[in-house]
Amino acid sequence: MIEIDVPGYQTLQLKHIVLDYNGTIACDGALITGVNERLSNLADKLQVHILTADTFGKAQKGLEGLECQLSVLSADAQDTGKLNYVKALGAEHVVCVGNGRNDRLMLEAAALGIAVILAEGAAADTVAAADIVCTDIVSALELLQNPLRLIATLRT
Repeated sequence: MIEIDVPGYQTLQLKHIVLDYNGTIACDGALITGVNERLSNLADKLQVHILTADTFGKAQKGLEGLECQLSVLSADAQDTGKLNYVKALGAEHVVCVGNGRNDRLMLEAAALGIAVILAEGAAADTVAAADIVCTDIVSALELLQNPLRLIATLRT
C-alpha cells in the first residue's frame, strides 16, 4: 500500500493501480520504454491491473514477466466495464491511469485519477475528470514512487 497525506486534499491509501493499455502504457500495441521497470517497482506496493480491448492483440505478450492482472474487455460499453472493475476493487483505494473516452468514468471514481496525453492524444472529458494530467506515462508512474511530487501538485 502507498499512503500519502495531501494537505487540504485527502489522505490517499492506495492498494491498486488500474491502467488502460493502448494509448496509456503502450503505443500501437507495444509497451512504452520504461513502463515495465516502473510497474515492476510499483508492484511491491500496489496490485497492478491492466484493462484493455487489446485492439492490436499484443497486450499478453507485451506484459510478459510483469506481475499484473490483465483483463481483456469486450468492445461494448468499455467505460462502464472499467468503472465496474474499479468499484469491485474498492475505488477509494485505487489510482487509475488512462487517456481515452472510455477511461473517464474510472478516473472519476478512483481515489486518484491520472490522465496521460501521449501520441494518440487524450479525450477532453477524460482530462477534465482526472485529478492530475501528465504528458508522459513514465512521469505519471514516477509520481507514485515520489509522493512529494503528488503532494506538490494536489495540495491546496
